[in-house]
Amino acid sequence: MLLPQFYIDDIIKNALEEDINYLDTATAYVIPETTITTAKFVSKAEGVLCGIDVAMRVFTLLDPDCHYTVYKKDGDKIQKGDVIATMDGKASMLLQGERTALNLLQHMSGIATATNEAVELVKGTNVSIADTRKTLPGLRALQKYAVVCGGGKNHRFNLSDCAMLKDNHIDAGGGITGTVKKLREKIGHTVKIEVETRNLDEVKEAVSAGADIIMLDNMTAEQMKEAVEYIDGRALTEASGNITAENIKEKALSGVDIISMGALTHSVKAFDISMRID
Repeated sequence: MLLPQFYIDDIIKNALEEDINYLDTATAYVIPETTITTAKFVSKAEGVLCGIDVAMRVFTLLDPDCHYTVYKKDGDKIQKGDVIATMDGKASMLLQGERTALNLLQHMSGIATATNEAVELVKGTNVSIADTRKTLPGLRALQKYAVVCGGGKNHRFNLSDCAMLKDNHIDAGGGITGTVKKLREKIGHTVKIEVETRNLDEVKEAVSAGADIIMLDNMTAEQMKEAVEYIDGRALTEASGNITAENIKEKALSGVDIISMGALTHSVKAFDISMRID
């Protein structure tokens, strides 16, 4: 796990507080606190696993005496029926942590799986698959970590990482040339400038203005190819907007360097995993 433990713990504690509140009514009145049992996570689909360490941390936060064995690690491809991990601990704590652990594990694995599918679709090209800032509040780092586990790369983490001029910045700032010039006069030498473009005229202006990265937004594959040929390596090129499984390979073949997809995080399907108590 590459993320700091304090960050993960804060997310888990907030989720547990929301879910358990002050009492798990069913468990508290049915399961004796001294009951020890074994549970296991079982995959009910095929895909890429992500978030297993996060899920296990849910149980050890609730029950420091909980012991677990992990059989599949983040980034592993798993099959339907695979046992992912087993947990031994207090039955009451396993039951109270079940939903929080699965919510995080299923969501992160869904992102990793979707990312891997996109990566496989553009195999044979030089394109990198990247995420966006279209993430769930408070979960961005977990979601971006899942993208990496699926074989993708991360776009900027926040507004400080890169000066990205989208259409509204450009329209409000009076055009690409003037807005880029203002930025160059203010930003430090480590900050890159990315400019979103909507047509070839804007692409030409972005190149002339000295943009480091040029986003080709909602363009057809043919328009992207024309833009890439004009840019000719003078800036990195990023395709974004309306990228689907049906058109991703065609757009990759246009010659762009990066394809960014908000769908990897904002509308991904949860991966099907269940917890079973022996």
